[in-house]
Amino acid sequence: MRRRLLAVLTALIGTAVLLLSLPLADSYARGRTEHLLLQRRADAVRFADLANRIRTDADRRELTAELTRYAELYGAAVTVVDTSGGVLGRAGATPTDAIAEDARSRALTGRSTEMLPTILPWGPDTVLLAEPVGQDERVNGAVLLTVPTAAARHDVLVRWALIAAGAVTAFVAAALVAAGLARWLLRPVDELDRAVARLADGRLEARAVSDGGPPELRRLRRHFNGMAQAVADALRRQRDFVADASHQLRNPLATLVLQLENAEPHVPPGPGLAAHALALDEADRLAELLDGLLALARMESASEPLAEHDVSAAVRDRVAAWAPVFRAGGQELTADVTPGLRALALPDAAGRVLDALLDNAGKFVPEGERIHVTAEAAPDGDGGGTVVVVRVSDTGPGVSAEQLPLLLRRFSRAPEHQNVPGTGLGLAIADELARACGGTLNVAPASPHGLTVELRLPGADRRSPSQGSAERP
Repeated sequence: MRRRLLAVLTALIGTAVLLLSLPLADSYARGRTEHLLLQRRADAVRFADLANRIRTDADRRELTAELTRYAELYGAAVTVVDTSGGVLGRAGATPTDAIAEDARSRALTGRSTEMLPTILPWGPDTVLLAEPVGQDERVNGAVLLTVPTAAARHDVLVRWALIAAGAVTAFVAAALVAAGLARWLLRPVDELDRAVARLADGRLEARAVSDGGPPELRRLRRHFNGMAQAVADALRRQRDFVADASHQLRNPLATLVLQLENAEPHVPPGPGLAAHALALDEADRLAELLDGLLALARMESASEPLAEHDVSAAVRDRVAAWAPVFRAGGQELTADVTPGLRALALPDAAGRVLDALLDNAGKFVPEGERIHVTAEAAPDGDGGGTVVVVRVSDTGPGVSAEQLPLLLRRFSRAPEHQNVPGTGLGLAIADELARACGGTLNVAPASPHGLTVELRLPGADRRSPSQGSAERP
């Protein structure tokens, strides 16, 4: 936005400078031409007066001597002719082109040269003036004065150079002022943009700290900070409530489970004992649900810095730890891990997410099916660096296309899996953990059947100079 604003301001400034400097340059060139015309016209009038007084050969010789001295002094060419075209006096070459003939004809009708072509740095090299010889309406001849314009062109060039230098100086000064003005105007906007981006990333402590800019933007900053504080307080109260409720319910639940276990010897065999067993199972499920809620609340309120971790080692360790569990369940667990994978993440994030994914696969993949884990590096589609991709694929029944977007939601369970043990929080916690690391967790169907869950973490080569100390709220 700053570049666009500067481009617009620069274009306007440049246009204004051109609109001011071009007329000024043209005005000076026309004025210098008018000054040359007036100077040389006075000389032509003097020569016309001398030619009008010619009576004898001595007068003619005096005129010729005067013309010669003038031509030597100014480098001009002067020719005096009579009405029949005969030469009365001459110094330098007599012009014979159409312009000279037209000027001579006008002078012989009693009209002087009233306008010259505008003198510019590149020309013309000479200009022609014509002045009639005689008084009133009695014309006896004409004076043709060919004047070099070198001095006038030099004056125009120097003045144009000064105007150009002044225009460039004014443009640079105005551009610097425009740059400062744009910076002053847009600094609060940039700060608000960064604060919104940090807030969208989950950093609830993000605030706009710039105190400059126009009063309207300063007022917007105060409103934004107030809104961000209100949102942070609301989310913090919500998380604290979930954490406190989960924690406080653990003790009564543990007491309830203990009482149910103590009452078991006193329950006679039959329907009562079966109901007692169901009650214990529901109590265990409720305890697991409270543990999941407490873990989720702790995850959302975590405040740990991102650091570089060895994803390859974490994946190999977790696959080795889960291998006996899958063997006992009659499932095949395989892995293909690229060595040396390193990512920026929370401590043991890759292992914790992989635990949730393998636990989920162990619950829903039938006996005899296969679970395959891969870990590899991939280019970042958003430009710059790489991402580490950990993928868990299975050959189980999978879920329908309508259920795929719901798998990462809290407490979400497919209708056909309602009786499978679990709380429906495992993938939600894994998704929250992935986003806390600046990554993503995606679910897609596997081919020909099954489910693929993909974890993408930012590679260690994407670290910025300030990222090493960044923390997530």
